[in-house]
Amino acid sequence: MTPPVPGPPVAPRPTRLIATDLDGTLLRDDKTVSDRTIAALAAAEEAGIEVFFVTGRPARWMDVVSDHVHGHGLAICANGAAVVDLHRGRRIVEVSPLEHTVALNVVTALRGAAPSTSFAVERTSSFHHEPGYPPLHLDPTAIVAPAEKLLDEDFAASVDPDGVGRPVLKLLAHHPDLDPDAFLALARTVAGDLASFTRSSPTALLEISGAGVSKAGTLAHCCAERGISPAEVVAFGDMPNDIEMLAWAGTSYAMANAHPDVLAATTRRTESNNDDGVAVIIERILQAR
Repeated sequence: MTPPVPGPPVAPRPTRLIATDLDGTLLRDDKTVSDRTIAALAAAEEAGIEVFFVTGRPARWMDVVSDHVHGHGLAICANGAAVVDLHRGRRIVEVSPLEHTVALNVVTALRGAAPSTSFAVERTSSFHHEPGYPPLHLDPTAIVAPAEKLLDEDFAASVDPDGVGRPVLKLLAHHPDLDPDAFLALARTVAGDLASFTRSSPTALLEISGAGVSKAGTLAHCCAERGISPAEVVAFGDMPNDIEMLAWAGTSYAMANAHPDVLAATTRRTESNNDDGVAVIIERILQAR
């Protein structure tokens, strides 16, 4: 039988959306956005390419990029648990919560497997933590109490009336001694059937969301609403909480400073966050048009 004649090569789909992590990716180590990156983001939007910030940060920490938002103004926060409108005072427009009973079961499982673990609870409107938890930013409004109380609605009603009924976006778990990757592996082993576990911190700090919640899942949902396929998305990341998003996007780049698991997840590389690696690729995309 005569072999079929191969057809013409399929041209790559044009980029319609850029999805970028923030810390360690778009932001420099001093948490600023460089002039080069600001210009590249604006040029992408001017060319008709949407830009999504996809981060583990909560909505209240998005002021770092609020001045550089163009076009749609949406961001995916809390590792996919919230879609936030940055044009409207960082208003949360969609939520994929972590149910209270599930969070309590995760706390019980991790306390049993790693007794020195301390917890924090991130709700849509507030952040509270246990006495032993080392918060990254001191929050004078934070309630300090055992996680079991922080997750109890009656207790929440007595100490935080504004937070009553507000969904839990994620649970955070910190261990003072364990290797970060070993802590993540342990948590997935003892409670991976209950929730989604990931990490983005250089310390042993885990971020725990509802089962199936991820940057990739929420990004896929937002893209589907816009008729954008994975082949039309370019994604950037540096830490384990970016891996699923990098695997989903048609084109993805690991930062030069990325975690080894991220470097293994994609063959494409760009410069480090301190060397404007995201801007470098955006400029190439625009030059190729």
